[in-house]
Parts: sequence; C-alpha cells; structure tokens
Amino acid sequence: MSPNEILAAAQTMSPGVGQATVYRTIKAFLAQGWIESIELPGEPPRYEVAGKHHHHHFHCQTCDGVFEIAGCALKLEKGLPPGFKLENHEVVLYGTCDRCSTGRPARARAARRTR
Repeated sequence: MSPNEILAAAQTMSPGVGQATVYRTIKAFLAQGWIESIELPGEPPRYEVAGKHHHHHFHCQTCDGVFEIAGCALKLEKGLPPGFKLENHEVVLYGTCDRCSTGRPARARAARRTR
C-alpha cells in the first residue's frame, strides 16, 4: 500500500488520523521489521507485510493498483556467466488488471489489492 492508501484505510476506522501519524507508523513498522518497502521504478515506495515468500508484482496502469504474483517461475541461475552468484532479483509486470479490463467498479478493485 502507498502512504495515501494507508491513510485512507486508517481514516475509515479513525477519522482523526493524519498523514504525519501514518509516516511515523510506517517508519516504526519498518524499524521493527513488520513491513517491507516495495520499490517500483519511477514510483514512490509502497509497503507490504514482511516475511512473505519470494514473489513479484503486477502494476495496473489504469487503477494504479499493485497486485502480488505468487512465487517465481524465473530460473535465472542457468543464464548467469560462470562464477556469478545470484543473490536477489525483482520483477514488475505492467498492464491492466482484470477489474479495469472488464470495467468493474473501483471499489471491487481495491478489495483485491494485496500490495
């Protein structure tokens, strides 16, 4: 979730929550290792619960939603030059999510986001 998405969700439960509180909480949760920063090229950071298995993300260019893609089908080690050791990778796929491509309401899209 982006800080603005976190703020909007928090305000549905507690209307007095402000942006400064969201940023302080994000900072504290990062320090505690409860959440991780997700970096998408050209985008501000988003955050998800820490400790998930390796996965990738799909970024909808219409609703700006970010969706998890479970697991990893990439077998990159086979293509590395001799002696190279792969330590990590990140893949982001771009396109239109199922909700946007079928014209379903935005409220339904938000419920499917896993960030």
